[in-house]
Amino acid sequence: MVLLYNIGLRLYFVAIYIVAFFNKKASQWINGRKDQNLLRINSCIWFHFASLGEFEQGRPILEALRTLHPDKKIVVSFFSPSGYEIRKNTPLADFVYYLPLDTAANAAQFIDTIQPEMAVFTKYEYWYHYFNELHKHQVPLYIISGIFRPKQIFFKWFGSFSRKTLSFVTHFFLQDEASKLLLQNIGFTNVTVSGDTRFDRVWANAQQQKEIAGIAQFVNGKKVFVAGSTWPQDEELLAALPALYPDWKFIFAPHEIGEERINNLICLLPKGSAIKYSGLIQKEEHSAQHSSYTTLVIDNIGMLSSLYAYGDLAYIGGGFGAGIHNTLEAAAFGLPVIFGPNYQKFNEARELIALKAGFSVNDAAQLKGIVDTLATDEAFYSITSKKAATYVKEHTGATDSIMTQIG
Repeated sequence: MVLLYNIGLRLYFVAIYIVAFFNKKASQWINGRKDQNLLRINSCIWFHFASLGEFEQGRPILEALRTLHPDKKIVVSFFSPSGYEIRKNTPLADFVYYLPLDTAANAAQFIDTIQPEMAVFTKYEYWYHYFNELHKHQVPLYIISGIFRPKQIFFKWFGSFSRKTLSFVTHFFLQDEASKLLLQNIGFTNVTVSGDTRFDRVWANAQQQKEIAGIAQFVNGKKVFVAGSTWPQDEELLAALPALYPDWKFIFAPHEIGEERINNLICLLPKGSAIKYSGLIQKEEHSAQHSSYTTLVIDNIGMLSSLYAYGDLAYIGGGFGAGIHNTLEAAAFGLPVIFGPNYQKFNEARELIALKAGFSVNDAAQLKGIVDTLATDEAFYSITSKKAATYVKEHTGATDSIMTQIG
């Protein structure tokens, strides 16, 4: 099975290499690994994240260990360029790297170079050779905010190799009881249900609101609809809203911000109604002009979690594709959240719907109906808003639970 795994990884690398000729993200994935120079250190705490979302999810543990052990070096690695490129200069880490491809040689070299005394992986990312190498060196390996589902390969009759990978984990800190039961059913007892550290992160973020240049002038005291992490299918659904609610302001923060994507979104909106954030800042000295635009399109990455502070309603993208993005960032600010139909894999989405603080839509008619209700029924909106924020607050505490065992 190790041979098949190695062959699969090499085929994956070849596919990325080919795609890199015409895809910027794939090119960054290849070139970032090729160009990086690993610096040898004597000891560190190693955090690995798949991408930016997992970084934010694991950030409370990273911050807690940084505070508890200020003399320790922190190494952060990313699998995806979308995480590395945005957080490569984070002050929370001493070194930030792309994770080299999971080969036996790469894993041995990487771990021998950084000499971790502890490794923390967030949510998922189960790499056989890295886990095996950590195990051989007797380095504690923790999975935080882990979540498992019955359809995953670990729980299939043919999943023995994947279960072997899990066997190298020192302890699993899980989001829910269902995940604990799944692991126990295949023989793993080194598990604790500690909750999801995302709740700690988004709640802390909501308590420390950041002012963003130009946004208050653009909002100009009006109600604000924030569409976060949107994809084209989401935007086609949402594009009619600015004309239907002329007294509102709309902020779109697309998941991808390439020039073509941004321009396509602007073309969907009423002509002359939208401005890019980069253009808004350039007009900063003419702040009176801000009020003439009804829609702001964010053309940078990293701002969304703070934008929700200016919002009243939120739409979270991804629900017409692989799955919705982060609903908790908006809910922490007391924003009712709306999203597409593909949300079933996300506990928080299901629970927000059950509380009537979250709403799933399949089409434009359903979207308009929900927005109409939330925009016009003040009593219903107030209750919904409080439920959203309370839900997030009541689910904090995962960081403290985990730190009592690994700190």
